[in-house]
Amino acid sequence: MAETLQMGLPGFDPPTPTDRLMFLLYPDPATAEAIAREARRLKDALGLRGQPLLTDRFHITLHHLGDYVSLPGDMVRKGEAAGQALAAAPFEVVFDKAVSFANRPGNNPFTLQGGEGVSALIAFQQALGLKMAGVGLKPDKQFVPHITLLYDGQVVPAQAIAPIRWTVNRFVLVQSKLGQTRHIVLKAWDLA
Repeated sequence: MAETLQMGLPGFDPPTPTDRLMFLLYPDPATAEAIAREARRLKDALGLRGQPLLTDRFHITLHHLGDYVSLPGDMVRKGEAAGQALAAAPFEVVFDKAVSFANRPGNNPFTLQGGEGVSALIAFQQALGLKMAGVGLKPDKQFVPHITLLYDGQVVPAQAIAPIRWTVNRFVLVQSKLGQTRHIVLKAWDLA
């Protein structure tokens, strides 16, 4: 108790979070390779300086469950309960444009996004959010479906690309080790 009170006093910095808990979608390996090729093509065509993410790091964040100093077991159990409660069929997702988020000066996420091709993805994210709320978790209300390709100082306006599509048939609960670019899949669910 004394430690908790001291953390709010001047001169006591709160501990730095080490772990992030998230629901993610990963593309299948062939799609991830296609995304990597498109990231390299766009980087060269647009003169971007940022390095594309590693192929196995491409993902869509569905919900962020929080940042923690070590992962709390109760949050993991609630996340597992929410994931287990969701029954959904596989669905197609299509990304057909590349655009920057201009929200980090000097380090803007350059992303793949979609139009009509992400409507089933949005519905899936909302359905998972309802299951999260049902177990006492707070779902993300703001959701812009995207895959970050790289980070760059430039802000690139939206431009059409050849569509990248895949059938989503799995979602995962992931522990991200902050600052280590490492994801640990805690639980995975197949869509059927």
